[in-house]
Amino acid sequence: MTRLGESVARASELLAQDLSSDSTVQQLLTETKARRYLDLSDLAAKEQAELIASRTVEVLPGVAKLAERIEARAAEGKGLHIKLGIDPTATDVHLGHAVPLIILSRFQRLGHDVTLIIGDFTAKIGDPSGRTAERPPLTDEDIAQNLATYREQVRPFFDFEKVSFRQNSEWLAPYTFPELLGLLSQVPVSQLLQRDDFRNRLASGSGLTMTELLYPIAQGLDSVALECDVELGGADQLLNLQMGRKLMEVHRQKPQLVVTMPLIEGTDGTGAKMSKSKGNYVGLSAPADDVFGKIMSVPDRLMEPYLKAWTEWTDAEIALVASRVEDRSLHPMDLKKVLAGEVVAALYGVEAAMAARAGFIAQFSKKNFTDVETPVVELSEHGAEPATAVLSKVLGFQPSASAARRVAKQNGLRLVIESDGGQEAVVLPEAEAIRPLGEVVAEAVAKVDGAARVYLKAGRKLAELR
Repeated sequence: MTRLGESVARASELLAQDLSSDSTVQQLLTETKARRYLDLSDLAAKEQAELIASRTVEVLPGVAKLAERIEARAAEGKGLHIKLGIDPTATDVHLGHAVPLIILSRFQRLGHDVTLIIGDFTAKIGDPSGRTAERPPLTDEDIAQNLATYREQVRPFFDFEKVSFRQNSEWLAPYTFPELLGLLSQVPVSQLLQRDDFRNRLASGSGLTMTELLYPIAQGLDSVALECDVELGGADQLLNLQMGRKLMEVHRQKPQLVVTMPLIEGTDGTGAKMSKSKGNYVGLSAPADDVFGKIMSVPDRLMEPYLKAWTEWTDAEIALVASRVEDRSLHPMDLKKVLAGEVVAALYGVEAAMAARAGFIAQFSKKNFTDVETPVVELSEHGAEPATAVLSKVLGFQPSASAARRVAKQNGLRLVIESDGGQEAVVLPEAEAIRPLGEVVAEAVAKVDGAARVYLKAGRKLAELR
């Protein structure tokens, strides 16, 4: 049995047990955390290709071709040469950025050679993928500042001691105009304009600059310079990655294989991609308790894609817990606590994950919130405002009123009413969330006998309403 197979056997025994048990969860997290550093080089080429493909959107020209390339390189006594390009466009990194690095880590542990391309040259153009307008170019100072924090934030998911770093200004800056013209004469304009984002912008009259049009060419030349076997990228990068294949053919090189990864949905459950601008992200530098709570706030339907994106679980293990949820031998909340623990354990270790789990249970599994410190909203001052405005402007729980409305649409807003009779949580639908909060609270409290304490709950965040 392979090392991965042995780990899966041990974890599967734990996954079949009571996952509400702290001791069981701690054993499980210890096993799966160790798997992030597990040597996978004893897997056969076909198993390697299937392991990579199981967490990707697409492998082009096919999974069998990836296995063949692995075998061919092994016969030469080499591993594959894997490339991932990074444009250092931001200082704050979130879990969505970790997805390709987790795949890259698996390639690394399978025995392959990894190169990270720092897009210091292309960042000055700005990748137009998925954009409705031109991305502002970065200066050398911007790039240096962003790069300084990126490496440290993604370190928990990737071993930087076993990677080669290259900057694409090495080969792009000296590229001459005659060379560029000669290359462009072999690239059909129609191939560049296949992109939906380009066509949509042209159709809307917003325009397109030549630098944006040439961005896929610049990215493709990275693959030519390094003679890559495989390039990784998000699903929205597919046409850029295919341009690499085209330019390698032009230079009479063996075209790289293309591996695309899913774009991870944000925590708000609206279907939008995880993004800092939308406020639906989990920052890699966020405190352990906040990371745990953010994961606990996501809709249940996101548990499976999140397990696939950020854990080292295999398909068989995910299928096992999914079947247990279906037959009701495993509560979805217990599985979500395991998922949240997995993410915290990756970032801060198992001990921190168990502490965050204990803190969450202590705060949100109580029968009352009397001893819980929460912000207070005075209804005499803010009762005329809707809950959406209170959440965004007063409490800062949501980045905007529209974001708060989206949470309400997902049944994520609640009034929690505590009285002598116990605690009752009332879902606050969108129609109620845009009414004056004081009126909504008065109507809810009128149905309760005796004195009542009222809280507004959005995901894991809680505030008392007085």
